[in-house]
Amino acid sequence: MSKKDYQLVSLIGFLVGFLILWPLTNLGLKINFLKGALSVFGFTVFAPFALWLINILSRFFPILKQFGKFAAVGTLNTLLDLGVLNFLIFLSGLASGVFYVVFKAISFLIATTNSYFWNKFWTFQSRLPVSLNEYIRFAIFTLVGTLINVSVASLIVNVIGPPVGFSPKLWANIGALIAVFCSFMWNFLSYRQIVFKSNK
Repeated sequence: MSKKDYQLVSLIGFLVGFLILWPLTNLGLKINFLKGALSVFGFTVFAPFALWLINILSRFFPILKQFGKFAAVGTLNTLLDLGVLNFLIFLSGLASGVFYVVFKAISFLIATTNSYFWNKFWTFQSRLPVSLNEYIRFAIFTLVGTLINVSVASLIVNVIGPPVGFSPKLWANIGALIAVFCSFMWNFLSYRQIVFKSNK
């Protein structure tokens, strides 16, 4: 890993520490300035440490170096996804039904656009400029990932519904996290093996 890798993962940690405050606030947790500052500082420090640890383990499993970067970007995208989702829920006061599906699709697409640039230039280290063919490949596989993500989240929130004792806002976030888990491996393998494979 280079110095630039550690600087970029520190930026990711900073953004994650900031973005996690939206879902926590929307769930009713009281976040004061000190807690917010600790979150931002903690993630900013933890991210390069985690990357350093992954770098050591990649001596035994080389794919971990790339997978670690993908996981860091995925964490940022997850928090961006949840941050936008919770911002839309906060603005509208709606956490289920058709509006949830629309909000979830918007938040996931914003996070995916962010994912494209981070993964293209940092995770998979593409040297080629952005092209229409690459966008089309990315869009097709991202569309499948979007369908997986939104379908799983919508199934959990709108069909299964919250168990007794779970608020709709908490269940909306649980649905979103499970959906992220389900689409994570799809995205890594399709981006690595198809979208950015020819860009080395």
